[in-house]
Amino acid sequence: MKSISILFFAFLLMTACQQKYIPRNLTSINIQKFKIDSTSIRAIVAIDSNTVYYAGSNGDFGFTKNNGKTWTKQFFSFQDSIKPHFRSFATNGIDFFVLSIENPALLYKISKAVTSLVYIERNKKVFYDAMQFFDDKIHGIAVGDPTENCASIIISKDAGNTWQKIPCEKLPKFEDGEAFFAASNTNIKTIGKKVWIASGGKKSRILFSSDFGETWQIFETPIIQGNGPQGIYSIDFADEKNGIAVGGDYSKPFENIANIATTSDGGKTWKLSANGKNSGYKSCVQYVPNTKGKEVFAVGHKDVSYSNDGGISWKEISNANYHAIQFIDKKTGWLSGHEKIGKLVLP
Repeated sequence: MKSISILFFAFLLMTACQQKYIPRNLTSINIQKFKIDSTSIRAIVAIDSNTVYYAGSNGDFGFTKNNGKTWTKQFFSFQDSIKPHFRSFATNGIDFFVLSIENPALLYKISKAVTSLVYIERNKKVFYDAMQFFDDKIHGIAVGDPTENCASIIISKDAGNTWQKIPCEKLPKFEDGEAFFAASNTNIKTIGKKVWIASGGKKSRILFSSDFGETWQIFETPIIQGNGPQGIYSIDFADEKNGIAVGGDYSKPFENIANIATTSDGGKTWKLSANGKNSGYKSCVQYVPNTKGKEVFAVGHKDVSYSNDGGISWKEISNANYHAIQFIDKKTGWLSGHEKIGKLVLP
């Protein structure tokens, strides 16, 4: 009898695992808006339904831990005259790290005990765009526009205490005019030891490493490319095989040609989706957790768009404009934009 019970339980478990996920058919959403004065926010770290941290354009780092009832802010300045503009922001689960965009690039470690400057780079071409930690929280990575003939990539191997720049001889060469976009801190995606980084401008390509940035490959995409504001602005992966990239032409936000692509082989090849049928330029794309790669949100200048078929088709479900979106679970997401933070709760 005991063996029969075990077999029956195993059968039920297997059946449940094989059940097909039925995605929601969302037609509209409500976004609760929190006013954050005098800053444009393109980088957030969402912790839970009550807690979100942000890094802003006014040298500010802020957060709420009580669902927006109160906000705490910290302001940075360098040599008493330089106010850093933050668009890169990450956490290792204990400390937070903010990285400014322009010369000099300033990377601060923010901990409960002390805030310290852990990396500085001086170059007239320096411009950092995004930063993330890997799943182990020990390895970190940030990417910026080329100062030579390759991407600017700095890595940490000690939980962000120190950072080193990867020399160009270890990286694929970039085309003249190929760079990155500091639109939402989401042109980097990490899973396990793997990292994908999306470029734009002259070329729209994917830099890929499977070993914490020790070795690199580069893959082509069909996303619009050739001119400065064209290319991939954001990338996300549902798992190590299935991913999505969005972008377009920032200078022509209503154009919707070749601005969404998907991959099913880990980023090696890409296929255009909803070509001419989506709602234009997007600065950020994110899979909704625990929806088996079916439900996806994208935000941009003019709307919030939603797909329930993995990015094949899209519909506008809000006319609110945001720079970035990040989910904490299947129902709750935080957004950021110009002088605002948003929160949505899905049914």
